[in-house]
Amino acid sequence: MHGEYKVPGGKLVVVDLAVADGKLAQVQVSGDFFLEPPEALAAIDAAIEGLPAGSSPARIEAAIRQALPQGVEMFGFSPEAVAVAVQRALA
Repeated sequence: MHGEYKVPGGKLVVVDLAVADGKLAQVQVSGDFFLEPPEALAAIDAAIEGLPAGSSPARIEAAIRQALPQGVEMFGFSPEAVAVAVQRALA
């Protein structure tokens, strides 16, 4: 499944994923945003992986925020933007 979200005044967030046994799987977040350090992208993918497919945007946002190490900077996107892209992929 594939979902995209263009952040108003920001960047494009793309999420590709599958659903296996009612859970989000094979999650890959990408886009034209910037993330410092870039390795934090793996933490975002891992935070979403395994969540129930029916998770609310608020739950997805919270999982991402909790998984990000302190000091990570997101430029042109946010955990909310990733949650929107996830929801669009599932629609």
